[in-house]
Amino acid sequence: MEFLAGFTAEQVAAAVIATFLSAFVRGLTGFGMAILLVPVLALALLPVEAVLVTNFLALLIGLSEIRRLVRDAEKSAWIISALVVIATPPGLWLLTVTGADLARLIIALVALSAFAIILMPSRGEMTHGPVTTGGVGILSGLLTGFAGMPGPPVVPYYVGRTLPRAVVTASMLFIFTVAAATGLGAGIVLGEFGWEQFVLALALFPAVLLGNWTGARASGRVSDKVWRVCVGLVLGGAALAALYRLI
Repeated sequence: MEFLAGFTAEQVAAAVIATFLSAFVRGLTGFGMAILLVPVLALALLPVEAVLVTNFLALLIGLSEIRRLVRDAEKSAWIISALVVIATPPGLWLLTVTGADLARLIIALVALSAFAIILMPSRGEMTHGPVTTGGVGILSGLLTGFAGMPGPPVVPYYVGRTLPRAVVTASMLFIFTVAAATGLGAGIVLGEFGWEQFVLALALFPAVLLGNWTGARASGRVSDKVWRVCVGLVLGGAALAALYRLI
């Protein structure tokens, strides 16, 4: 039975819970919302719907913090963001021509790979050259379009270095906001984002605000090691749940 814009009550309830938890992780760590949310939403929605709803939510919450993000982001974030804009539309086009089950599998595997990446140890004073930065930007754009997940290449690029936590968080969230805007724009141009997804995203946004605020409140109370383990466990659980559904 339809409950909201063509979605059932079960779909909406699952989406609200997943949205709150993923937004909590975003507030706690500065990343992880799309990586956690897309695989779960894709269990109830079509993969392209899950990606575009997540992009819309990420854009809204990113715009609410845009002044801080622009102020604190590292210069490399602007370069990566520009490449994301270029590479996202081809990624979304690939998603639209890929079968739903195969797309769900790939999205789940991307999330599972991010589980290992997030738990990687810091690599000290590591620096990145133009080739690495460019590769991160292009791969992040392709993953934004195909899986709604710009994070897997971006997270180790920043988290693996000994940068101030405020710079790391702002740089990643700035890129994710640009990626979300690009992915959503591409979806609209391709005719994949309709009023049903718009209504669902608006209905989920309060859960994003509450989850992000709660996570940010908790952020200063946990150590780096603890939040890495917590995020890794939640991320791994989401990816395994998505794989289990497919199997």
